[in-house]
Amino acid sequence: MHSSLKKLKPIDMSKVILIAVLFIANGLYAQNTQGPKLVDKVEGIVGDKIILLSDIQTQYQQIYQQNKGVIPDQLPCSILNDIMTQKLLIIQAGIDSIVIGEDDVNTELDKRIRYFTNLIGSVEKLEAYYGKSILQIKDEFRDEIRSQLLAQKEQSSLIKEAKVTPAEVQQFFNKIPADSLPFFNAQVEVGQIVIYPKVGKELKELAYQTIADLRERVIKGESFSKLASVYSEDPGSRDNGGELGFVSRTDLDPAFAAAAFALKSAGDMSEVIESKFGYHIIQLIERRGERINVRHILIKPKTSSKDLERAKAICDSVRQLVVKDSITFGQAAAKFSEDENTKNNSGMIISTQSGTTMFEMGDLDKNIYLVIDSMKVGEVSPPELYTDPEGRQGYRLFYLKTQTKPHRANLTDDYDRIQQMTLVRKQGRILDEWIKSKVLGTYIYIDPDYKACSIMSHWILADR
Repeated sequence: MHSSLKKLKPIDMSKVILIAVLFIANGLYAQNTQGPKLVDKVEGIVGDKIILLSDIQTQYQQIYQQNKGVIPDQLPCSILNDIMTQKLLIIQAGIDSIVIGEDDVNTELDKRIRYFTNLIGSVEKLEAYYGKSILQIKDEFRDEIRSQLLAQKEQSSLIKEAKVTPAEVQQFFNKIPADSLPFFNAQVEVGQIVIYPKVGKELKELAYQTIADLRERVIKGESFSKLASVYSEDPGSRDNGGELGFVSRTDLDPAFAAAAFALKSAGDMSEVIESKFGYHIIQLIERRGERINVRHILIKPKTSSKDLERAKAICDSVRQLVVKDSITFGQAAAKFSEDENTKNNSGMIISTQSGTTMFEMGDLDKNIYLVIDSMKVGEVSPPELYTDPEGRQGYRLFYLKTQTKPHRANLTDDYDRIQQMTLVRKQGRILDEWIKSKVLGTYIYIDPDYKACSIMSHWILADR
């Protein structure tokens, strides 16, 4: 067994959990367990960048948790190779004068902290778990986020021109042994059209009066954050006294952003404003250039049962147009759908797993799966009641565009996937050649434990 592998045993997971969520796209769920504390040591050096055993431990634990204790061969070597590659990219980014702005770092930190806050339940729970404020947590990882963004930007500049021809795709596919061809599960392409009810005048006026009354209570001395905790209908900020954390204009609804950025001093409060979510009042906490931290109270106009019935009737009318071939589903989505994420994509839903319109059945939202499972290709479902992530109710239709059976990869059914695999392989070769061209002019040190690893060969040649 590789000697470094013996060193890498389960450790205190408290920091590992946060790093996992901060630096791995899909995050991790892990228990906060205690293990042996190890003395840190240098495992590698690239230029003036040092890689410690603890750096490798952290990533090892992430993969250990993801794979439920099943460890890939030469995992410590693979981790060290990846970290050394990142360090070399960061060095080159400095030579190329690549700069990552504070706004980019803050945006990435905010995005990842919001994701982790949602996992753990609230900002208060996050702060209690780590014994630090959100600002302290962000400050701890600011430099690591900046380094990661620098490496990503440099790598993108190196491989951005890479393209593959159909002949290269064919050649790549032909080199895969028949018994090694990937097996693809059943996949579907699903479209949707969403129709929301139009809120009646009386209910809109009631929501406006409710938020206006809350504004008066703040003016008279009541705590904005306490009122937000009790009355706001934004589940994402209510438990934090309505506080959003630092955001930029592009993170916000345009009407909300205009009102929020018009506030000048801490404590200033907006008039009642209307966004696509409902009515708000906003209070400024702090401004840093083009980023602000505000708290708000949201009151949503309620919909009546009659409003919902009218939305359902409209949805059914759209369905009849598609079923009778008076209009294609894509045309209907562009014309009638109120789902901004899909209407300009012919109504097709994008998979967060693949980044394409193709879903494995197991990756579908369970509510979509229950409808799609009984449909045939080309069918449009009857309207179904729908509650979106912001809590708005409406009706939606589903369209089953395509469905594949489980099968071994082939160029007819899986060309796009194989093309992407070919491109990734080509980009990897470009990066490998770039590394080989740079390491001979860069100081490299590798701990002797790793020198038997084949993946480290181009680093070992430069080790001195």
